[in-house]
Amino acid sequence: MSEPTSRRISYSQALNEALSEEMERDPSILMLGEDIAEAGGVFGVTKGLYKKFGENRVLDTPISEQGLVGAALGASLLGVPTITEIMFGDFVTLAMDQLVNQAAKFHYMTGGRTSVPMLVRMVTGASGAAAAQHSQSLEAWFTQTPGLKVVTASTPYEAKGILKSAIRDPDPVMFFEHKLLYNSKGEVPDGEYTLPLGEGTVMREGTDVTLVAYLNMVPKALQAAKKLSREGISAEVWNPRSLVPFDREGLEKTLSKTGRLVIVHEAPRRNGFGAEIAAIAAEEFFQHLKAPICRLGGANTPIPYAPEMENLVIPGVENIIEAVRKVLT
Repeated sequence: MSEPTSRRISYSQALNEALSEEMERDPSILMLGEDIAEAGGVFGVTKGLYKKFGENRVLDTPISEQGLVGAALGASLLGVPTITEIMFGDFVTLAMDQLVNQAAKFHYMTGGRTSVPMLVRMVTGASGAAAAQHSQSLEAWFTQTPGLKVVTASTPYEAKGILKSAIRDPDPVMFFEHKLLYNSKGEVPDGEYTLPLGEGTVMREGTDVTLVAYLNMVPKALQAAKKLSREGISAEVWNPRSLVPFDREGLEKTLSKTGRLVIVHEAPRRNGFGAEIAAIAAEEFFQHLKAPICRLGGANTPIPYAPEMENLVIPGVENIIEAVRKVLT
């Protein structure tokens, strides 16, 4: 039996493939968003889909997040799976009622008789001089809302596999994709595959400390681990991928090996999702810990416009290295 083959493609290409394959698989899926049709999306993720599937399935909407999310919600309640793109995740604030008070609660409030097969693609994170209103990481907001699933992708392999699973899920899913990852490349298998929601993965094996990271902090954590190895420090990089549902077994497995934990995310440290990960580790897996937990996050400030200042308020490779040294001592 021959080994499965793969190609090296970009993160945005992987997302595009997932969208195309799922729309072919299920002819009822609708896609809605601003400039996603002929323009192919601001970041090119939906390029070619309008020509392939037509104006009745790939819909350009007015510049109204409230309107496009509301339309997607209504279609989903009628049994039509929808995919919406929030061009800049910051503007999801305009659609919070539809997401938090409506989509997240219909299944519960109807006693399980209604599902909401609704995927929201959240374009997130700082990308260099995009300033305070186009650079935020808001994933923690949605992890506090029962009824919403919250997932991330850090590599092209994850982008395709997790997005396909998220599209097929009967519940509303917030899918976070980082702007700076769109051009990153990686191996993606040929043919059909999916990755389950709620299952993390070890990105690099290690024995001394666990670095938990997701989205654009994963490549930074991997760089830090590589540099630390030159000092004789073996850092394991564990990516939860899915924030809700969260892979508790995966976290325990890595902690039972290393006994030390450093959590890093781009969102502000205050009340960021790293606090929840730290709480899970402290409350449920305390027996494995050999040292206090360390959390790294963005500064509690709006993202500055100047790239030099932006780099100061978001964790970098050297910040991660310093945190690891602190935990080890």
